[in-house]
Amino acid sequence: MPCLMRAPADEAELLRRARAIGGRTFVELARELEVPLPPDPRRAKGFVGQLVERALGAGGSLPEPDFAELGIELKTLPVDRRGRVRESTFVCTAPIRRAAESEWACSPVRAKLARVLFVVVEADPRIARGARRVGASFLWSPDAETEALLRADYEELIGGLGAGELEAVDARRGRALQLRPKGRDASVHTLACDADGAPVLARPRGFYLRARFTQALLSSEGLLAP
Repeated sequence: MPCLMRAPADEAELLRRARAIGGRTFVELARELEVPLPPDPRRAKGFVGQLVERALGAGGSLPEPDFAELGIELKTLPVDRRGRVRESTFVCTAPIRRAAESEWACSPVRAKLARVLFVVVEADPRIARGARRVGASFLWSPDAETEALLRADYEELIGGLGAGELEAVDARRGRALQLRPKGRDASVHTLACDADGAPVLARPRGFYLRARFTQALLSSEGLLAP
């Protein structure tokens, strides 16, 4: 049976746990937690994130933060050998059908980004997957200026969805946040409304933090690759 970690009692314990797994390879961590490695790691996207979640005692993928009682969301940051963030960071699914009535103050995006534990993980293709390591961890909350930036992006993007601008609101819009298709493949669709309010099928969208935004966070923490 996989080893189940209890939820951390407080922020300090969570940070201690995160720092304790720093430097361990994915294989070492999986063995310690008694989690079987995926047969084909190339098809197991998300496995590393789930492994870190289990190691830290995170809850699950709900609209609320991963550590609900602490109000802390967990995000892994895949980086290359030079410490460059390799991809944007998923925040949560966009409420396409309820976009017109969604407000920043009570949005899942704001709740999830209010307090975040970022865990750096190696993702350089030149390193064997099992030999890649967990790196440094840090807690982050947006200051007033950053929250204003996130809010402006959110209101622009959600406003476009609410107005039925489904194709115009793409990954090019937003300075810190962006909207991108979310789903296993292009065959996945959800119900939405077009500019005239008529029901249409559309690709699910998700909110993501741009790689350049999380790269700036790493730089401000003085962190490079693990």
